[in-house]
This record gives sequence, structure tokens and C-alpha cells, in this order.
Amino acid sequence: EVQLVESGGGVVQPWGSLRLSCAASGFTFSTYRMSWVRQAPGKGLEWVSAIHTTGGLTQLTDSVKGRFTVSRDISKRTLYLQMNNLKPEDTATYSCATNAAGQGRGQGTQVTVSS
Repeated sequence: EVQLVESGGGVVQPWGSLRLSCAASGFTFSTYRMSWVRQAPGKGLEWVSAIHTTGGLTQLTDSVKGRFTVSRDISKRTLYLQMNNLKPEDTATYSCATNAAGQGRGQGTQVTVSS
């Protein structure tokens, strides 16, 4: 059974930073392209980033380019999202998934950017 557990969210001021983690189990982590998705209050699910199996190729949605970095540690079966220069519009529940549509995603971790 695929299990994805996110952590690292919190309340941060604009221009602050957070590092999200996603612990994966129940599947061969190293063979999956992994994604981060987010859902802001009252809005639909938005794809944020993806990283390919070896970690050599990453993709980011335009609104977070230059601010967010996605990475993975195969040995720890963990996916990361480093978020810098956070903006109020980044406020959302962030989840990881084995696909860009967010199907089967974890419970998520809440990120609130507010002064």
C-alpha cells in the first residue's frame, strides 16, 4: 500500500522559508516520478513541482520558479520541497503524490504565509 506522509508546514511571514518533507513507503520510491501539489482555501488542486526518478530533471510551475526547489533522497525514501521568499499566495495545503494529478496524495501539510 502506497503511503505518503508530509511534514514541515507552518506559519511563516512573507519572504520567509520552509522545507517540506514527504516520507514514502509501500512502493519502489526510486522508480517513480514524484510531484508536489497544493490546494489553497476555496480553490482547486494545483500542480507545483515534479522530480524525475534520478533527481536529475525537475520541473516547477511558473509562479514558484526561482523560489522553490524540489529534491529527493532515494536512500531515505523522502521527497523535499524547499520554499524560499514565500508569498501570501503560497498559502495552501501541500501534498506529495506519485503523479501530477495528485491522485492518491498524502494528507498534506498546511503552509500559511501571513504577516
